Amino acid sequence: MSDGAVLHVKGRVLAGPDDVRDELWVVGGRISYDRPAGARDVTTVTGWALPGLVDAHCHVGLDAHGPVDAETAEKQALTDRDAGTLLVRDAGSPSDTRWIDDRADLPKIIRAGRHIARTRRYIRNYAWEIEPDDLVAYVAQEARRGDGWVKLVGDWIDRDLGDLAPCWPREVVEAAIAEAHRLGARVTAHCFAESSLRDLVEAGIDCVEHATGLSEDLIPLFAERGVAIVPTLVNIATFPKLAEGGEKKFPRWSAHMRRLHERRYDTVRGAYDAGIPVYVGTDAGGSLAHGLVAEEVAELVAAGIPPLAALSATTWGARAWLGRPGLQEGAPADLVVYEADPRADVRVLAAPRRVVLNGRVVG
Repeated sequence: MSDGAVLHVKGRVLAGPDDVRDELWVVGGRISYDRPAGARDVTTVTGWALPGLVDAHCHVGLDAHGPVDAETAEKQALTDRDAGTLLVRDAGSPSDTRWIDDRADLPKIIRAGRHIARTRRYIRNYAWEIEPDDLVAYVAQEARRGDGWVKLVGDWIDRDLGDLAPCWPREVVEAAIAEAHRLGARVTAHCFAESSLRDLVEAGIDCVEHATGLSEDLIPLFAERGVAIVPTLVNIATFPKLAEGGEKKFPRWSAHMRRLHERRYDTVRGAYDAGIPVYVGTDAGGSLAHGLVAEEVAELVAAGIPPLAALSATTWGARAWLGRPGLQEGAPADLVVYEADPRADVRVLAAPRRVVLNGRVVG
């Protein structure tokens, strides 16, 4: 498409869960629902259009060993883009990926800075590893470096205990979250187990990643405080293998991981039924491949979340939560077109017909 070209998307445009239109136009990289006068160089795409998908827990610039070079990070971003993910909340990365912002052909990224973990209580080469006395200062640092989010590691295996345990004292978490909020950033935390959740939520956290430890007694607290969860079910599927690998050295931890895995669908459905906001995230970029957003949506449906709600968790609802536009008049034209109605079968998301980013067909 030339700079003066117009893109015409026709068929069914899913501008919202209850807002279905027959067509839209892309002029100058932006969405319009009015036919442009005198348009000549028009490319037409037909099908079912959704806002560009959101992966709200993704790690561009990271692999199983730590930070990666720019070439690898580019491949990760392109893999996500070609799967329809056009907006990423990067939930912690040691790499500087700001150069991606200058690439109109790569997904938009909302960064949470670098993970903040307790010393020797997280994956090597991923996080700032610090002690509680330094937490407030590091949260302030990452709040300034990120794009409105900070990522804590809320729990991890305690080798002396032989099981998952909280990383931070309650009073330190309260002070750190308050500082992030003062600086205009929201806070999220990696949490597998039950034991860290109450302190984090009562301290004012905005979101919890994985949230496999969300139990019946904690669900009302999350719902009352409006704390979102990003379950990353495609990652939770790896728990049995992780448990098997740690069985001999940490049998208590292994048994705990298996229990969390076994109840994962009940946990997510219980959260949804209670009104807790649930969003799509894959946890790609650590040990998981990129481009798994369609699989995660299907996993939410398998857990019992209605298909339309699961779609919203990666489109309209997720974009509103992150403060980014969807298919509104004048918004950047970031959209994905499918062969069939994804509301009828979310598995359609696995096969985009066209990917449009910043008004250009890129896939």
